[in-house]
Amino acid sequence: MGAYGQSLQQQQVPLQTAPTPLPAATATDPVSRFLQERGVLAQAQGESSKLLDQMRDTASGLVLSAMNFLGVRYTRGGNTVESGFDCSGFTRHIFERSVGLVLPRRADEQAKLSSLVPIKKEELKPGDLVFFNTMRRTFSHVGIYVGEGKFIHAPRTGSAVRVEDMREAYWAKRFTGARRADLAGKADDFGLTR
Repeated sequence: MGAYGQSLQQQQVPLQTAPTPLPAATATDPVSRFLQERGVLAQAQGESSKLLDQMRDTASGLVLSAMNFLGVRYTRGGNTVESGFDCSGFTRHIFERSVGLVLPRRADEQAKLSSLVPIKKEELKPGDLVFFNTMRRTFSHVGIYVGEGKFIHAPRTGSAVRVEDMREAYWAKRFTGARRADLAGKADDFGLTR
């Protein structure tokens, strides 16, 4: 479990809370503070409030669940906290644990899953899957969009689960698409209860 999950357990703060306005300079609730410390939220009032509101919508549980695994080491073929994660093992683990949707094991298979809807980059919302060409293959890398141009993923050997900005040159030129699970409309298809 990541630092965020441990701090929530210690403070006994529920993941799904009503939005709390952020002070101009500093976050006071644990979610806001954690996101600011990790560089996911900007210090500016407007931008922070916007992202925080987005992260507390329907997909917020999925995104916050993913944040629990920040710092878990990358392991090729890994799909558990104990063994570490690779990119698709990470997204598979998060979707299965958070919303009950079992994704295929590989990133390219996740991109081709018929129950996931292709979306445009401009339409991204927290909880969407984002795909990149990092191995000279379309859809060779996957992460979870968290908002404000940022995504969380298991990047590569020698690294750990982290949040990065999709607008950075490396990621911007390798972006190959995004997919969304219609969790509300497809609850029956995924075996979820509302």
